[in-house]
Amino acid sequence: MRTVDDRNGVDARGGVDIGTRLLKLRKSRRLTLQDVSVLTGVSASAFSKIERNELSPTISTMQRIAQGLGIELVTLLTDQDNSLGNVGGRRSISRAGAGSRHTTGTCNNVLLCADLKNKRATPILTTVTARSPDEYPAWAKSEAEIFVTVLDGTLIVHSRLYEPLELNKGDSVYYDATTEHTWTSKGPTDAAVLWVLVDI
Repeated sequence: MRTVDDRNGVDARGGVDIGTRLLKLRKSRRLTLQDVSVLTGVSASAFSKIERNELSPTISTMQRIAQGLGIELVTLLTDQDNSLGNVGGRRSISRAGAGSRHTTGTCNNVLLCADLKNKRATPILTTVTARSPDEYPAWAKSEAEIFVTVLDGTLIVHSRLYEPLELNKGDSVYYDATTEHTWTSKGPTDAAVLWVLVDI
């Protein structure tokens, strides 16, 4: 069982407890589960399960929640306060093995350059553990565009519009994330990908 610091929703192992963070955020804004559902497009029952840590949301679901609540994705997934204004000449560095980790039932994600405030693009290093779209609680959909390049293994991008797309090491795709989609690995090796989620 996880130990959580209830003051800020930080898991004792160093990760962020998404459920606690979302519950505190919703209550501080005096929103009901139904209010949050209307704002985010995530069902009230699913949001309640996320708050109770009974459901692990995908990055795309977290993006929808962040957009609906008017905050940055990185604010939800890290212990960074990214509420300050935009500053020129910005940069952020992520060293090998560093980054903010967020694990779901289908992917192991590492948010890169999470300390950079007010950015439109979110780079994420992901290992896709899912082998079937059925492993996802819901297909991903968000107000974003996504760029993906495969670093290792074979990735299958599933879409409600297109036939499954197989991408091998070195292949890339750029697509509109407003259409439902999921990712799976093909073969014995989990696909390792770098994706960049860009708010639109």
